[in-house]
Amino acid sequence: MTKADIVSAIAKNTGVSRTHVLAVVEGFMDEVMNAMNSGRNVYLRGFGSFVVKKRAAKAARHIKNETTIIIPERFVPTFKPSQYFSENLRNSLEGKK
Repeated sequence: MTKADIVSAIAKNTGVSRTHVLAVVEGFMDEVMNAMNSGRNVYLRGFGSFVVKKRAAKAARHIKNETTIIIPERFVPTFKPSQYFSENLRNSLEGKK
């Protein structure tokens, strides 16, 4: 599902114009990115959490050159679905087996 699909579905279900829905969806994405860029996590009750995690530095092998390189520590965005989200997904997919 793409952003355009999401915008179309929300516009159809709510009766709000696609342009307004697109502005809201893009505004939501911007706010989540801004929060995470400043090191804050975003918690959406019943949906999940967008969390900034710190990955430690590690050594890796460059196979072609047969050398070891150091990958520096970095921050990565992660998403952890809520328990409700996970259970809902599990139940809906089990019915489609």
